[in-house]
Amino acid sequence: MRIGIGYDIHKLDYGRKFVLGGIIIPHDKGMIGHSDGDPLIHSIIDALLGAASMGNIGIYFPDNDPQYKDISSVELLKRTMEIIKGFKILNIDSVIICEEPRLNQYLDEIKRNLSKYLFIPENAISIKPKRKEGMDATGRKEAVEVFTICLIEEVK
Repeated sequence: MRIGIGYDIHKLDYGRKFVLGGIIIPHDKGMIGHSDGDPLIHSIIDALLGAASMGNIGIYFPDNDPQYKDISSVELLKRTMEIIKGFKILNIDSVIICEEPRLNQYLDEIKRNLSKYLFIPENAISIKPKRKEGMDATGRKEAVEVFTICLIEEVK
């Protein structure tokens, strides 16, 4: 078995969609990014690639490549699953640090969506929203951060 850790952060601004786990969540601000800016999926991708010793998201999907401009992060996750096809995901555990919107009401939908693309049951995905209560840029509602740990095993 192998373990991987991923991290991502995106600034928030008006006029962008607030996308987490491939789900659009109603909010007045959204993530700034070259793609759709989904920090949850980006963090999961980095954790999976790290666990498989295959580098990081920037190697496969560079943020200066025009083909990835405004691409859905779900598409990047699908491509990542092809890259790590010699491995099976056992579980995903993510912490989303975000002041607003409050996320608990969206967690089941996010897990349902992710389970389709990760090929694991919803109960193998844990997502925990946390707040920084005014501390640093994330706490001032200027950004969203995500940490992810995954456990994978090689398929023989």
